[in-house]
Amino acid sequence: MTERAVLLWIHGGGWRGRYDEDGAALAPLGLRVVAATYRFVDEAHWPAQLDDVRAAARSARAAADGLPLLVGGDSAGATLALQLALRGVDRPGDVAAALAYWPPVDPLDAEWRRLRAHDDPWADLLGHPPAAGDPATVDATVATHLGSGVPVLLVHGRDDRSVPASQSVGLTGRLLAAGHPVHTWITHGGHALDLDRPDIRAVSAAFLDSVLTTG
Repeated sequence: MTERAVLLWIHGGGWRGRYDEDGAALAPLGLRVVAATYRFVDEAHWPAQLDDVRAAARSARAAADGLPLLVGGDSAGATLALQLALRGVDRPGDVAAALAYWPPVDPLDAEWRRLRAHDDPWADLLGHPPAAGDPATVDATVATHLGSGVPVLLVHGRDDRSVPASQSVGLTGRLLAAGHPVHTWITHGGHALDLDRPDIRAVSAAFLDSVLTTG
C-alpha cells in the first residue's frame, strides 16, 4: 500500500520501562511507523517526557517527505501521544491526528484511584502523588488541553484492570464537547490488546480513512 502518513509511535510501559508493542501492526494501513523514545521516571519527571516526544516528532516530521504526521501509542505511550497531538509539536493543530490505545488520561478519576491506589504510575511520573489544584497534575491531565480540533481515536478493552475503560469513555465526552472529531471503540478484552485483532484493525482503518485524504 502507498504510504499515506507517518505515524510516530510512543511505547507504553507505565513511564517506567518499555512495553513491547511497537505499532508495526498499523503499517499495512498505509503508515510509515517511526519509534519515539523518552526518559523514564527514574531519569526525569513530567514534563520531560513530553519534551522528548516533541523532539522525536520534529525529527519524524523533518523526514516525512511531506506526508502528514500522526502520533499514536499504547497505554502510557498513548497518554503522551494525546498530549503531543492536542498540544502540538510546536503549536496546537500541527499534528494530523492521534491514535490512543487504552490510555490513562485522568490521574484524579475515582475509579482509577481505587484501582491503582497501591501502584500509581502517575505518582512516579509527577514525582509526587497527583492532587487537585497541583499544577503538574493539571498539566498532565489530558482534558486540560482540548480545543485544537485534532481528530482522536480511542480504543479500550472493557475489562481492562490496568487502565479502566472509563478513562476513554470520559475523555470521549470532553473531546466531543470541545469540538474534536473522535472515534471511540470500547471492546472485549483487557489491557494491551493485539493491534492486529480484526475489530481493532477495522476501527483503526476507518479512523485513518476519515482523517487522511487519498490520491
